[in-house]
Amino acid sequence: MSGRARLALCAAAATLMASCALLPLVSPATWLFQAVFLVAVQSGVGALTRRVPLARPLTLACQVVVTLLLVTLIFARSQAVAGFVPGPDAFHHFGVLLQSGAEDVGRYAIPAPLTPGIRLMIVGGVVLIGLLVDALAVTFRAAAPAGLPLLALYSVAAGLSNGGTDWMWFLVAAGGYLMLLLAEGRDRLSQWGRVFSGAPRTPGAEAGGAVAPVRTGRRIGAVALGVALVVPLALPSLKGGLLDGAGTGVGDGLGDGGTISAVNPLVSLRDSLNVDQDRQVMAYRTNTDDNQDMYLRIVALDDFDGTTWKPAQRHISAVPDALPTPIGLAGGVRRTEIETRISAADWYAQDWLPMPYPATSVKIKGSWRYEPVGRTLVGDHGQNTRGLQYSVKSLIVQPTAEQLAAAPEPPEALKREFTKVPGSLPAVVAQTARRVTSGSSNHYEEAVKLQDYFAVDGGFTYSTQVQVGTGPNAIARFLQDKQGFCVHFSFAMAAMARTLGIPARVAVGFTPGSPQADGSMSVGLRDAHAWPELYFEGVGWTRFEPTPTRGSTPAYTQSDTPSGNNQGVPQPSLSSSTAPSIAPSASESCTAQERKLEACPSQSSQAVVASGNDGPPWYQILAWTLLGLVLVALPLTPMLWRLRSRAVRLASAQHASSGPPRGGVRGRERKAGTQYTDDVGMTVLPGQALPGRVAEVAVGHTLAVWRELTDTAWDYGIVPDDALTPRKAAERIVRLGGLDASTAEAVHRVAGAVEQVLFAPQPRAQAGLVDDVRRLRVALRSTASRRTRVRAVVAPRSAMRAVWAVSDGWADLRARWSARWAALVRRPSGQQSG
Repeated sequence: MSGRARLALCAAAATLMASCALLPLVSPATWLFQAVFLVAVQSGVGALTRRVPLARPLTLACQVVVTLLLVTLIFARSQAVAGFVPGPDAFHHFGVLLQSGAEDVGRYAIPAPLTPGIRLMIVGGVVLIGLLVDALAVTFRAAAPAGLPLLALYSVAAGLSNGGTDWMWFLVAAGGYLMLLLAEGRDRLSQWGRVFSGAPRTPGAEAGGAVAPVRTGRRIGAVALGVALVVPLALPSLKGGLLDGAGTGVGDGLGDGGTISAVNPLVSLRDSLNVDQDRQVMAYRTNTDDNQDMYLRIVALDDFDGTTWKPAQRHISAVPDALPTPIGLAGGVRRTEIETRISAADWYAQDWLPMPYPATSVKIKGSWRYEPVGRTLVGDHGQNTRGLQYSVKSLIVQPTAEQLAAAPEPPEALKREFTKVPGSLPAVVAQTARRVTSGSSNHYEEAVKLQDYFAVDGGFTYSTQVQVGTGPNAIARFLQDKQGFCVHFSFAMAAMARTLGIPARVAVGFTPGSPQADGSMSVGLRDAHAWPELYFEGVGWTRFEPTPTRGSTPAYTQSDTPSGNNQGVPQPSLSSSTAPSIAPSASESCTAQERKLEACPSQSSQAVVASGNDGPPWYQILAWTLLGLVLVALPLTPMLWRLRSRAVRLASAQHASSGPPRGGVRGRERKAGTQYTDDVGMTVLPGQALPGRVAEVAVGHTLAVWRELTDTAWDYGIVPDDALTPRKAAERIVRLGGLDASTAEAVHRVAGAVEQVLFAPQPRAQAGLVDDVRRLRVALRSTASRRTRVRAVVAPRSAMRAVWAVSDGWADLRARWSARWAALVRRPSGQQSG
């Protein structure tokens, strides 16, 4: 295998090894087979075009064209011309797929389903990286910079993954890059060995010539690998999808000493509410008849920096058998303990555990940790909710309006932490809060007025089509535009409550979901929600609902709430089983009225998981690809053969005229008086002196130039006449081609060189013959018609020599096999006669 072919193979392998870091991001991983096929074809096309050889930009262009045809065949076959030629419809389809893929990335948790859009993004990205790596490392012979696209591919994958096996994919990607560097170093060293083989080696020269480039390559590799290791550490965890992995899990995972640090889990909440298909997230059963307040809480956002709300960094501990009593909950507040069994969908991978609030105990398998301030459970070392079934005991807390109104001031430390407002918060937020709550006598009345301002009488409308908004002015803009969804309402109410001195935070989770005909509840993506929690001493953290048309308004915040202890409390139902349905889910077409009547059909959660593997089978893709390559390559075969033959002939002539060969000549040394046939088929007759290898090379390369000259004239309509001597053949080409004096002199100069190597006692190479042949081609092209010029390039007449060579080879092969067969037939008869 040549050095260039080995380098191309290593470049493709390095790309595919780095792309393995994308495997944990989607499921199933069948996209890798398509990527391997496309990268292999792309590298093969590059190897063929470099062997012709073509100019570097043309090599890159051929790879781009073939790759585009294959990608069109795989992803836009119905919209393409003839199934693989991209047109306007195909490019429009690509745009639609990329847009849907971008939405899917933000919609689904990791690993996301392999939807057509995600598949195009991943496969197309790998193929694009492969093209860049092949172009840099092989076409332009710069393997070290090829590490940059590999670094980009690995860094994106590492930034999106959950970090569980990042070290393994780093080793795989690093191994591929090092293999590429070693392949290039070996190729370069082999070239240096041929160039300097005739020069004496000295210790200093060896150290400065061969070792220095190797040392430089190692340094470049070390720097690139160091960057690849550091960059993913600096990237945030950008997991896609609903409340997706609000953090990377537990910090050190060492019992009580761990901490958690999370990013804002509401980044994709709007996309979850706008999904086309309401995929089921979980199903649950509970032993209470009234579950309208059964909010499944995931995490509490209690750190407000003026721009966004996010979970604060907290210490965590092992999950206790019984969770402590909720902070601030006094004995006089009525409560009822219920039990809920929850079954998460097998595609829903959430680091935080959805639970009713406040939970008193949790029975769950796996590695989980407990955060006591938010009363949440978070997965440790990659643990998530995928396919889990767990049981939660929780309290239904039913305070009265009088208890909330009479709540004393909270502890100073709690109030200081949860009423903190940054100085960057616009003054209009506090001003609006004071105006809306004017005349209130306590914090409870202020909280109810804030809730009613957003949900009832403030003129706000619910819409998921608005942007979440960032920066310190986001809440002020929301108060002015009065349009948004749960993120806007909960953020604004919590911020305004803090300006009034009420401890507040934002909770994220799901509304109760939709009842199913079998008695279970189904929670889907569209049930994702955010709501404010306000703290009242004696009651604890209390839910409010400022978002209009979403969720349920708590009874203790309604104006007609009866006072005293006569308020009804939901009681556990003994007739309801807490065993979760195996896989119930809400029908997408289920109407609100059907949900109220509990007539929504249930279906398996597996049925709603889109496979995303709707492409044609691999063997069909392979067959169409081979057919397309044949249809494209067959008409271009004469042109490619002619380009290669010209390049080989002229290159060999240039090397011969520049001096003795550096590496010698293949084959045994010829003696004077023996017949010699050069590599283009012309024969030197006996009686001609051939003094050693130099003369042999000079004869072969000079005759190659003469063959190129006659073939060039043939391409432009001057059929060669093998019966003529070189001098007569040159005169015929000058006459039929109507050549000018300078070009005619060049043709005769080549003919003279041929006669010299054929008949002179000491054959020698003559410089400048390559330029003479090129001058002839330019002259013939300038005087020929357009049709002749096109035919000379696309369908050259001299390509018939390839057909003759194949025919001669086939005849020779048949003759050899006939001789061998005759020998085999004669051998047994000879043995019998003896």
